[in-house]
Amino acid sequence: MRMVVKIGTSTLTHASGRMNIRRVEELVKVLADLKNAGHEIILVSSGAIAMGVGKMNLPGRPEDIPTKQAAAAVGQCELMYVYDRYFTQYSHTVAQILLTADDVENPVRRTHFENTLTRLLSLGALPVINENDTVATAEIAVGDNDTLGAIVAVCVKADLLILFSDIDGLYTEDPRKNPDARLIPVIREITPEIERIAGGAGTSRGTGGMATKLRAASIVMKEGCSMVIANGNHPETLYDIVEGKTPGTLFVGRKK
Repeated sequence: MRMVVKIGTSTLTHASGRMNIRRVEELVKVLADLKNAGHEIILVSSGAIAMGVGKMNLPGRPEDIPTKQAAAAVGQCELMYVYDRYFTQYSHTVAQILLTADDVENPVRRTHFENTLTRLLSLGALPVINENDTVATAEIAVGDNDTLGAIVAVCVKADLLILFSDIDGLYTEDPRKNPDARLIPVIREITPEIERIAGGAGTSRGTGGMATKLRAASIVMKEGCSMVIANGNHPETLYDIVEGKTPGTLFVGRKK
């Protein structure tokens, strides 16, 4: 199976902005094991800005673009250092790719990106992809890593996109506000009612929310790729997902 796994900032880091070491170690261990089993994996990882904020002891996530980009420059180094160190322990090689919207919207650049990604997979590397927050502005930004994960999944013709979040999946209502909200296990079509359920950004450390996840689902489903929203607090659920179980919400791709 070829899968794209997206993990968000709120899953990777503590509220302080510092990396959640135990969770990252668990994630890397599971991904390495799945690669050992023969699966092709691409990791779309948020966290650069938050980790830069933590490393530079800033009071919170910056609002202005230059400080965000400065934090991303510092945090991206830390992020890749950690991934490289942990994956090396399991004899896997990681490769870093940073993208802006222009890289996937420009046909020539997109072709180069797809060719590079395909070659990295054939060489056995594990690509780690993030938006190039150091240079991206509103005009050239993908905007969020849920959408980026969907674009990557389409580019490499992935079988499955997995969005790890700080919530179990899509609920009938916001479970943080209504304890009686019910998890929706399977979605075969994104209807106006499903769209109505989606809200805004999930946490102050991230840029995503359920609305961006639905947008990601709409991108991949029409290309025949399925998507799962699952709780990133439990990386071991990847085993269940690969075995065809649905610990969160499954969006079924439409086969052409």
